[in-house]
Amino acid sequence: MPRPAPSETKYRLATAFQRRLNPVMRRLPLQTLLETTGRTSGLPRRTPVGGRRVGDSFWLVSEFGERSQYVRNIKADPRVRVRLRGRWHTGTAHLLPDDDIAARLRALRSLNSVAVRAIGSGQLTVRVDLDG
Repeated sequence: MPRPAPSETKYRLATAFQRRLNPVMRRLPLQTLLETTGRTSGLPRRTPVGGRRVGDSFWLVSEFGERSQYVRNIKADPRVRVRLRGRWHTGTAHLLPDDDIAARLRALRSLNSVAVRAIGSGQLTVRVDLDG
């Protein structure tokens, strides 16, 4: 049986780790969360994310791009909610495949950016335009 490619191994390891860590992170009151609607179930799906609010937009980089479940949910329904500093904001998510990932990660929080660079492959920028 052939060995998986390094990017596939990173994806599997990161996914296994996140399955254990994310339920804990979701409970932290000040953790930033992205809430999407499950594309199959229709149920709310909350994912801890790192990112930054700039004006009326929230920016983040998905470490596995279109393989991330929340990105797949956004493609099915771009209406989302983002919890910032304990307060929920509604908005519309936009996938930006042509964005300069390296420049975007420099503009975001450094700890999260380091993790996304180290763990991810096929990163994708997501911009959420927040409602009023």
